Amino acid sequence: MKPQFIHLRVHTEYSLSDGIVRIPKLVEKCVADEMPAVAVTDLNNLFGLIKFYNNAEASGVKPIVASDVWIADSEGTGVTPLVLIAKNNIGYLNLCQLISATYSSQSGKFTPSISRHDLKKKSDGLIALSGGKEGDIGKALLVGNWEGAIKRLAYWSSIFPSAFYIEIQRTGREYEKEYNASAIELAAQEGIPVVATNDVRFLAREEFEAHEARVCIYQGRVLDDSRRQRVYSEEQYLKSSEEMHNLFSDVPEAIENCLEIGKRCSVNIELGKYYFPDYGVPSGETSETFLDKTAKSGLTARLKKFGEKKISTNYLDSDYQKRLEFELSVINKMGFADYFLIVMEFISWAKANQIP
Repeated sequence: MKPQFIHLRVHTEYSLSDGIVRIPKLVEKCVADEMPAVAVTDLNNLFGLIKFYNNAEASGVKPIVASDVWIADSEGTGVTPLVLIAKNNIGYLNLCQLISATYSSQSGKFTPSISRHDLKKKSDGLIALSGGKEGDIGKALLVGNWEGAIKRLAYWSSIFPSAFYIEIQRTGREYEKEYNASAIELAAQEGIPVVATNDVRFLAREEFEAHEARVCIYQGRVLDDSRRQRVYSEEQYLKSSEEMHNLFSDVPEAIENCLEIGKRCSVNIELGKYYFPDYGVPSGETSETFLDKTAKSGLTARLKKFGEKKISTNYLDSDYQKRLEFELSVINKMGFADYFLIVMEFISWAKANQIP
């Protein structure tokens, strides 16, 4: 039987700072390698989710909804990564709300991050991976702070009971061997499962240079800049199931746990249905009748201006009135009345406040 593996950490072209994986090609490669599922974990966003979800579903690959996020430390002085994976629709909605909060409540911070307080309130339905050597546990292990690592592990395990995994990687990057040895020892001591990821940024090894160019564009640097940090390796490609099994042959549970996480995740996204806020029309009106009345009132006001310029009122009435009736029928038939009323409100507010 062919060995199976599920990649749980993949950055696509929708990650704004790194990643050049194209979603259709990602799904194609998973199908070719008979991978049952795959996660897309773009940095602090779900921009590619619907494209990924549709492509994966159509190809018989289970789409795992996830994101790499920055977590602010308890002092608010720095950030460390955490991988959040939605187990179910509750987790999906919580992940959406957490990511939205990173962009709407940052008070001018350059790096969007999630506060530990917010994460604790919205952890239901989520699985978390520790973030490898860059995570807060990894940082503690690499400076020999064993007690600190235990304390941090206990904290995350309390927020994600039976849903927190220590992440290990073998991509040939600096301090990875030292981190992995300590992480595996810590996991065994504390009874926490380990999981293997390849922190994927591109599909094939030969795409490494193209990925580095993408990173340089984001950083505003050139490839041969000696001051540039080299934080990626050519091993961060979408390795086959067989390659990942061979890479972690001495830690088989790290591979098995990838499959276990895949089994635990099932998110169903309802597409083709719109959810608009209610505009709040006057008593006795519906959104459709209020839009109809407001639009016709606006047209009448404009026709009067045309009339003042001695343009034939009859001509305007016959053509513009027909067109308005047609447009309103399409808008109302599609259920977009509330949408147009809401847009009308903020455009009117902008005009009243002299905002172009």
